[in-house]
Amino acid sequence: MTGHANETRRLNLPFVGICTFGKYPYVEDWDAIDADVAVMGAPFDQGCQWRSGARMGPRGVREASTLFSFGLGGAYDHEDDETYLDPAKVRIVDIGDADIVHTDTGQSHANIEHGVRKMLAAGALPVVIGGDHSVNIPCINAFDDQEPIHVVQIDAHLDFVDERHGVRFGHGNPMRRAAEKGYVTGLSQIGIRNVSSTARDGYEAAREMGADIVSVRQFRKMGVEGMLDRIPEGARYYLTIDIDGFDPSIAPGTGTPSHGGFLYYEMLELIDGLARRGDIVGMDLVEVAPDYDTTGTTSILAAQVLLNTIGRVMHQRAARKG
Repeated sequence: MTGHANETRRLNLPFVGICTFGKYPYVEDWDAIDADVAVMGAPFDQGCQWRSGARMGPRGVREASTLFSFGLGGAYDHEDDETYLDPAKVRIVDIGDADIVHTDTGQSHANIEHGVRKMLAAGALPVVIGGDHSVNIPCINAFDDQEPIHVVQIDAHLDFVDERHGVRFGHGNPMRRAAEKGYVTGLSQIGIRNVSSTARDGYEAAREMGADIVSVRQFRKMGVEGMLDRIPEGARYYLTIDIDGFDPSIAPGTGTPSHGGFLYYEMLELIDGLARRGDIVGMDLVEVAPDYDTTGTTSILAAQVLLNTIGRVMHQRAARKG
């Protein structure tokens, strides 16, 4: 009896099996995506200006995400008295990684854009794990045939450089490239602080092109509700999270750490409020470089943020439908 039970039902602990995101099903055929949410890796870090290593981010975050995969029975939050990620209500798949061609930014970005377009065409919420922040550029490009979006950026850095020595598609450029799109109605850039890769004229250009720039200290002074009040209500949001938006005390595994960053619950409450205020229609989380964090804490943080974001987005969508 015992042997038969073991053969037909697996305990499937987090350290057992293949590391897809959250141990959700893997879909190799991008024309056969049938899910509410699709997760794709974008292991490209050739756009970074200092420490590389974010190419290993998707693998690190996937492995960390298995910590939260117990039984795949959803996640009950006693504070909210809600069960998020109920598998009977939310279908999530992992479609693997976009193919990366070393030294070829254009082709690598095109491959990432192709994957996001496939997820959108399937009606799935696209969730992209970077990679450096340049992978946001092809992600935003893929929304050119969708309804307008408002970009919400969590980051230590403005990433609004136009061009530097001919470079226009590195990890210091994505928000500038996004602001140039006619279907991007504005940007909320949150967490920007300290020494930055963007000069003063970049900040001035960002504001002229529709950006609202808020530091961590300014955020804390106004609070979560005050920040949400500055973001257009009822909009379609694209959420891009650079892990260096968090303080390096909880997220040391990144190429450009910046002290004075956010703590976990500050961002969870902001994201929860954002999901209530409008519809998050796409997201990426970037700049996790696991080799700079021997504890694995950064990858765990990234996985937890992604799972909690997906859970709240899908919960609020269901609530709006009644």
